[in-house]
Parts: sequence; structure tokens; C-alpha cells
Amino acid sequence: MTDPLAADHSVYKTLLESTNAIPWKIDWATMQFTYIGPQIETLLGWSQDSWASAQDWAARMHPDDQAWVVDYCVSQSRDGKDHEADYRAMHKDGSYVWIRDVVHVVRNEDGSANSLIGFMFDISERKRTEEKLITLQKELEELSFKDGLTGIANRRMFDKVFELEWANAMRNHQPLSVIMLDIDYFKQYNDHYGHIQGDDSLKRVGQVLSGAATRSRDFLARFGGEEFVLVLPETDEESAKKVAERCRSLIFKAQIPHAASPVSQMLTLSLGVSTIIPAHKDTAMVFIDEVDRRLYHAKQKGRNCIV
Repeated sequence: MTDPLAADHSVYKTLLESTNAIPWKIDWATMQFTYIGPQIETLLGWSQDSWASAQDWAARMHPDDQAWVVDYCVSQSRDGKDHEADYRAMHKDGSYVWIRDVVHVVRNEDGSANSLIGFMFDISERKRTEEKLITLQKELEELSFKDGLTGIANRRMFDKVFELEWANAMRNHQPLSVIMLDIDYFKQYNDHYGHIQGDDSLKRVGQVLSGAATRSRDFLARFGGEEFVLVLPETDEESAKKVAERCRSLIFKAQIPHAASPVSQMLTLSLGVSTIIPAHKDTAMVFIDEVDRRLYHAKQKGRNCIV
């Protein structure tokens, strides 16, 4: 007569070993595997009988994951808490597979851990999807801070960077300089050459001005329309004026024709420059208004100059 318990055990074993999830069991006292599903060999290449102890499990883990995963799982198991962990398991060929390990702690009557029963799931495809989404999110974030026409930073990015540099300058009592630059008679440029060439000239100016910001924290953005802005951290007034003169010089060397300009046959800039060591009584908005006022003054003076 067939033993019904043995038959049930056989059915359960067949069900477990036909799933993609890999069942396993570890005796807590000895830290020895008492069972692991044969699917482990298909997934990771290691034979079923090579999984003798928890040491084999730990050794076959990515070095960057090993310490925290082992510490976390041991501490949770010791406290009798069910848990799960995502980590990279090493395939026998040296590659890595993302695993989600879901663990149930079987307790003795006194509450201490008796054994661990779990399932390993292959989540490699999910991780690849997550990584693609993270990359896409970063790309979208970069695009949201990039001016669509010129490819340099946009006004939104300027606001963030300037807020940070203002706070740094105030905290460290360091000078902060800002240069606002405006293309002279840009409406006349568009009227004369057309908007497509006008867009090309904006791209060209953005590229040229990028060469004026030479230090890693120097920051160039398109402020709006034909206006650009340079943020120069830890830069005093004299140094800022030299950068402004460099901007004019680089634009002159670019020799961008502007036949409709009353001040030059080549495209020119008007520039407003201001420097501050911010104190608590100062506000960023008032400072930017001052830089803009100086730019307006440069235009009133006849353009193609620095104020």
C-alpha cells in the first residue's frame, strides 16, 4: 500500500522543483544546507551538491554585496525576523546574476531560530529594466537643465547653481562674481539674416563663451533670448573683469558677421559685471538685478562694452 505522506512529499517536491523560484533550507545550528532545489544549477552553474553550507552561499556573492547581505541576513535571522535581500550571485562562469532571496525563519518553541527556509528568484531582467529607467531618468533630468537650442545650461539650471554658489560664498566669506552678456542688436541680426541663421549664431556664441569659463566651477548658462550669464565663484572684481574681456575677445576672434549692426560689422556683446561677498543682509535677487542694471548701462553707453 502506498504511504500517503510519502506521496504528498513527492508531489510537493515535484511542484517546488518545477518552478523558477529556487527553494532551499538551512539548519541554523550547523549552518548547513539540508536542501536546495536542482534549478540552482540551471541558474548559476554550480551543482546541487556543491551547496554544502552558508559559507558556499556567501562565497558565491559579488564582493560589493557580500558583507552587508551576510550581516543583514544573519542579524535578521538571529532576531527571528522574516526578510529578503537583493544581491548579485556569482555564476560558475564568473558572471553575476541578480537574485532576490526571500527568507522565512522557522523558530523553536523558545523563540530561537531552528532553520531558515527560503526561495531564490532570478530578478536580472527586472534589474536591467530598473537600470534602463534610472539612465532614462538621468537623461531626462539632464535635458530639463539643458537649453534645447545651444546645448549649454538653461535658466532653470542657473537658478540652482547660483543659489548654491551664493550660499557657499556667504558661508566662506568669498567673493562671487556674475557676468551678464547680451548680443548687440540681435533683433536686427534676425531681421537681416533670418531666424534660422539667428539660431545658429546663438549656438555659436554659446560654444565660444564656453571657452571663457576655464575653471571647473565656472558656470555658463543661457539666461533667456540672446542673453547669457557666467557665474564665477571665488572670483574678485578684477579677475571677473578679465574674464569679461576674454569673452569679448573670443567673440571678436570668432568673426561672426553682423552687417546690420550699427556698432560693428561683426557680432559684438554688451556685458554687465558685478562682484559681491554676500552678507546676511544681502539677497541674491537684488544682486542679480544689479548685474542686469550694469548690462543695461552698457547698452546705454553704445553697446560693445563692459560696465
